[in-house]
Amino acid sequence: MTELVITTLAERPELAARWYEIADSWPRFMLQDPVGDALWHRLPEAFPEYSVIATSGDTIVARGRSVPFAFPTEERPELPDSGWDRAMIWAMEDHADGVRPTAASALEIAIDKSQLGQGLSSVMVGALRVAVRRQGHDALYAPVRPNGKTDPSQPMTEYVEQRREDGLPTDPWLRVHVRAGGTIVKVAPASMIIAGSLDEWRGWTGLPFDEDGDVVVPGGLTPVRCHLADNVATYVEANVWVRHDLT
Repeated sequence: MTELVITTLAERPELAARWYEIADSWPRFMLQDPVGDALWHRLPEAFPEYSVIATSGDTIVARGRSVPFAFPTEERPELPDSGWDRAMIWAMEDHADGVRPTAASALEIAIDKSQLGQGLSSVMVGALRVAVRRQGHDALYAPVRPNGKTDPSQPMTEYVEQRREDGLPTDPWLRVHVRAGGTIVKVAPASMIIAGSLDEWRGWTGLPFDEDGDVVVPGGLTPVRCHLADNVATYVEANVWVRHDLT
């Protein structure tokens, strides 16, 4: 691979238009989160110094995005149970109100499929740590999506406790964060909530959604709850809050 160059969008704003050029691995239904739909497109302009992008030659190979907010405060004494969604809401609220941020939360690290297995995950975590530290913050949080979880019925509180013989988390993404200096804080049980009609879920997953109850969907960390009478299905995803001390 040609030499890797990592910059923020503040340093290279022209790359904002190329943010989605990499072939990522997000399941289609994960792109239907209403909070993300409302706020995601506003983040590059609001917080370019908190977004990092990696290029090899003229090819974009990885990206990482974080957002700043005030934390902890009297109104926000704890990391939110509604992790990913709430981090974005806090950031945009504070931005609109002119509140000075004191911490940041990662929202995404995505690696092009052609570059998986080359250690870029750790590199991008490190790049976000550096970007956030440059803004004067002493903590970077992350509502990590532990996509090594293969049993949707297993509680996240149980999965997060699983360790390898060397004491590191079994989950690959949690392991990347811990190796980079992160500390697992707690589970965010409702980090992202995605609801849709049964036809929408059929389109997102290719599954029939023709029975009441839990439906296991490819890429889901938990089952989707299907309600035929109400013509609705809902996915509630738990993530894991990790804190990176940047001091």
